[in-house]
This record gives sequence, C-alpha cells and structure tokens, in this order.
Amino acid sequence: MIARVVIWNLYDSKTTLEELREHLPDLPDGAYWISNDGQERFGLVAVGDELPDLGEIPALIGADAVVFEEFDVE
Repeated sequence: MIARVVIWNLYDSKTTLEELREHLPDLPDGAYWISNDGQERFGLVAVGDELPDLGEIPALIGADAVVFEEFDVE
C-alpha cells in the first residue's frame, strides 16, 4: 500500500481556494483534501494502491503540483 501527498501552490494559479472548494469531487475512504489558506497551498493526502480521481481540480489550478511524494505504508 502507498501513501501519497500532492500539493499545489495557488498564488500563481488560475483559481482560488474558495473556487476549488466548489468543485471538489468526493474522495474514497483514506483520501483527504488539505489546504493552507495563509500559504495559498492546496493538496491531497491519500492512502491506497492508486491515486484517486482528482476530477477537474488539476485543470482548474492550471499548474503541476509542486509536491508529489509517495511513501510505503508500513
């Protein structure tokens, strides 16, 4: 099983946290949307064999994630 952390910086993106929140798809158990308003960062933490469907979120942000880390779950 794999744990993944995906984070985008929004300060140079095409959208805001408020706009993203209106379009968040439901995630499966073990996956969570995360945000840091003060740092204008948004992301996902997910545990499972595959990354969940992110819907239109990457297109709304318009930039690649600045953090994409994978960890083995012990």
